[in-house]
Amino acid sequence: MVDSQPLDPQSKEVQGSELEALGAQDLEPGPSEVQPAESEAQAVSSEASEEPEATESQAQGEAASATQPSAARPTGTGSSDEKEVPPDGGNLELLLDVPLRVTVELGRAEMSIREVLTLTPGSVVELSKVAGEPVDILVNGKLIARGEVVVIDDMFGVRVTDIIPPAARVHSLK
Repeated sequence: MVDSQPLDPQSKEVQGSELEALGAQDLEPGPSEVQPAESEAQAVSSEASEEPEATESQAQGEAASATQPSAARPTGTGSSDEKEVPPDGGNLELLLDVPLRVTVELGRAEMSIREVLTLTPGSVVELSKVAGEPVDILVNGKLIARGEVVVIDDMFGVRVTDIIPPAARVHSLK
C-alpha cells in the first residue's frame, strides 16, 4: 500500500487531480497501482509543474458555468422555483402530435381462400352490417366510437354518434 502521509502540502491536491484525470475509476489502489516511494515522488514533482494549468482550466470552467442561466444548470435540489410536473399527466402536451391510425369499419365478411382467389373486378362482397347501421371507429385497432356514414362534397365521412365509455376502452386493451 502507498504511504498514506502526503509528501508535501501540495501532494494532496495533486492526488486529487490524479483522481479527476483518471475519472475517479477506482478510489483504492489495486495491486498494479502500488509504486515505490521514489517513483511516487517523481510523479508528484512532474505533475506539480502541470498543476497551474489544471487550476486555470478549472477556474475557466467554473467561470463559464457561472455565466450559464440557472435553468441550463442541473441542480438536483428540487427548489420551489422550478416547475413541478404533476404526476397526473402534465406531459400530455408531448403526446398530442403522435400519429394514430384511425379506421372506420363498414363491415366484415368471412371468406374461404377459394372465394378470395376468385374475386374479380365487379365482384360483390356481402358484409355483416345492414345499410344504415352504425359503423365502428377504431384507433390503432381498438374500438373507441360508433358513427354513421355521411357524404361531404363527394367524399365519405363519419358522424360520431356514440363514444365507448373509458372503462370499456381500458378493458379492451387487456
